[in-house]
Amino acid sequence: MTIHKEGYRIIGSSFVFLAILNLIFLKVLGEGIVFGLLVATSLLLFGVVVFFFRIPKRSVELNDKNILAPSDGTIVVIEEVEETEYIKGPATQISIFMSPLNVHCQWFPVNGKVVYTRHHDGSYLVAWHPKSSTENERNTIVVETANGIPIVFRQIAGALARRIVCFTKAGGEAQQDKQAGFIKFGSRIDVFVPLSARINVELDQKVQATQTVLAELV
Repeated sequence: MTIHKEGYRIIGSSFVFLAILNLIFLKVLGEGIVFGLLVATSLLLFGVVVFFFRIPKRSVELNDKNILAPSDGTIVVIEEVEETEYIKGPATQISIFMSPLNVHCQWFPVNGKVVYTRHHDGSYLVAWHPKSSTENERNTIVVETANGIPIVFRQIAGALARRIVCFTKAGGEAQQDKQAGFIKFGSRIDVFVPLSARINVELDQKVQATQTVLAELV
């Protein structure tokens, strides 16, 4: 397991802040049980911050027919919808909710070429709210497979998430073992697949990025 580069600044700032805070506590309170508890709490908080930016090592089996989960989390939506931004037609939406304890990096769900990216400003509704897909701050990425099938996936900010990072742009290459982006502190991912795709997951199922097959292209 490694620490994601998006966490370096936040981890460093957290360490400095907590160190200064504990020096102030030491000066005001002196050594003792209360100070010891405050130090322990600070170490726990620092550990949580470091844990959030972890990136586990995973072996990825590339497969052009499989649509892999782009993120860790829980399946909260599987339904037929009208995708209005790029496909402009019917698709099956599969949504993954990420709690603050999940790995928050996103990988490409399919292999192919990135044909579209766009960032949208918006609100910060809780990530499981139905309107978060269209009203929250979000970033849309579209990958066209070798067979010309567009797969849309959307990074969506939540009530705690205040920054979406996208590592790609139109014209880039997409591969299932490559990172596509990162969302900081709680969020959601929507994936839009063809109606003809065979869905392999169900509601409330826990999924792992690059490991769980959301659907298969047929």
